[in-house]
Amino acid sequence: MKPSSPIIIERRMFIKTAAAVAMPLLVGSVKAKADQSAKVEADESVKTPSRKHKILACNIRTPLPQDDKEGNGWEARKEFCVEVMRTQKADLIGLQECYGIQLDYLKCQLPEFGSFGQAIPGPVYNPLNAILYSKARYEVITCGGYWLSETPHIAGSISWDSLRPRFANWMDLKDRASGEVFRYWNTHFDHKGVVARQEQARVLMEAAGAYPETPQILSGDLNTDATTAPIKVIKDAGWIDSYTAVNGPEDPGFTYHRFWGPKYASKAKTGKIDFIFCYGAVQPIASKLILDQRNGRYPSDHYFLSAEVILKPSGEATKSI
Repeated sequence: MKPSSPIIIERRMFIKTAAAVAMPLLVGSVKAKADQSAKVEADESVKTPSRKHKILACNIRTPLPQDDKEGNGWEARKEFCVEVMRTQKADLIGLQECYGIQLDYLKCQLPEFGSFGQAIPGPVYNPLNAILYSKARYEVITCGGYWLSETPHIAGSISWDSLRPRFANWMDLKDRASGEVFRYWNTHFDHKGVVARQEQARVLMEAAGAYPETPQILSGDLNTDATTAPIKVIKDAGWIDSYTAVNGPEDPGFTYHRFWGPKYASKAKTGKIDFIFCYGAVQPIASKLILDQRNGRYPSDHYFLSAEVILKPSGEATKSI
């Protein structure tokens, strides 16, 4: 089901007003056999409670003609993309640059996942920052989104020097086994606007800051590395980078690689621009870059990123590094 109107979650100044409007889930239909298989997996997975949640941040690269010419088009890499995701056994996947045809394929190949994502208004539904979530593990409480602009409740709005409209999706999820409740965000900051990226970080932090007691996780391609102002805005709001928290402060290097993999090192101008952040009672316990390739071909022009976290007892916040 595709949304017929923008998602609007009213919170005057994000804090003063507590009114909210729910949004139907975007859950794709699959064949009866796939549904039956997913149900069996669901029945098995909920028998053993687990506090560990695994998240992937995956910029999957939109389908572009120039990529087809170089052998990196979506049709050439979509099976490998699914294989990498399936191998990781994730609970949550935050996608960036996801077009509707890509989401349809992913949902067909990964029927154990439900999906949610708003889209820039237009004749074609391209959810871009869609979220995939384990239907077996999570109950969806509610979901919504904000446009990262000066008018965050107006769909398709664009501000500052942003080249394109940018937005963030969120889902409030309940772990069926443990009863834990948390909010998961997924976003993609602008790739051109320097001022826009900093302001988009500010808008997102104001939105998330309206729920200071809620454990929260944020994944995204932020198009900037850890040395820049947008990341400082996020860290100053109390969020921590899961990769840094687990592996130490040294930057692991570029995550955008233009389908070149390690050969891009001489061209790279930034370090890691893909992130999984945690807020509040969320403790990262593992995080790594996913460098999978097959015969020199990659699932995307970004390395995917994984993180494993646990939700800590209420009141215990994770310390920044």
